[in-house]
Amino acid sequence: MPLSPRHFQYLIITTISLSSFPASAEPLNAAINVETATNNAAIQSQKKIDSISEKTQKMLEEYRISTHQIDTLVTYNKHLQDLVTSQKAEKVSLNQQLNEIENTQREIVPLILRMLDSLEKFVSLDLPFLPEERKKRLDKLKTMVVRADVTNAEKFRRILEAYQVENDYGNTIEAYRSDLTLNGITSSVDFLRLGRVALYYQHFDGSETGYWNKEQNKWQVLSTDYKNAIRKGLRVARKETAPNMLSLPIPSAEAGQ
Repeated sequence: MPLSPRHFQYLIITTISLSSFPASAEPLNAAINVETATNNAAIQSQKKIDSISEKTQKMLEEYRISTHQIDTLVTYNKHLQDLVTSQKAEKVSLNQQLNEIENTQREIVPLILRMLDSLEKFVSLDLPFLPEERKKRLDKLKTMVVRADVTNAEKFRRILEAYQVENDYGNTIEAYRSDLTLNGITSSVDFLRLGRVALYYQHFDGSETGYWNKEQNKWQVLSTDYKNAIRKGLRVARKETAPNMLSLPIPSAEAGQ
């Protein structure tokens, strides 16, 4: 049956309607897909950027820590180098001191022996005061210098102390009691020492007074005129009275030499 114009118009409209809708939806879907893909790509790119930034920050922190450690190690190494240099100098100094000590050890022993011998001669030529005390001091020193368990430094120190004691005698006055043997008779007397200038004795009852005569190297009896002066001198030395002028026989400088 032939188509009428009306049927022909319907077919055209239907064909246009069916063909036009799909053609307009495809670009929209494509745009949406492109937008979605672009967003996904942007998200992935941002994730990569964040990851790279985090790694960069971490590497920067590690670099800062490493730089600080390097600075610390450089400073410490410089300190160690200074210590090594100082220790080398100290080693050289110690070796030099050891060599000097060996030389000193060889030289100090003869010096100690000479000092002891000189001290003994000095005491023997000096006024005969405190003979037992001074002899005992010398005997101890003689015993000490030959002991192996006493260092040379200690020996030297002890001898210097003895010299100091003898030196102090020249700056003091002293009164003490001891025995005196005169003309074969031993008796207890008071002794009065005026530094190293003069040495006197007096019996307890004042019956006899005398002094050490350096020129004749013996004891000599004094006139009774000096009895009271010696007694006053003994009291001054014992600090029983204030110092005062005393009239006593004193050897001249020529006689004392």
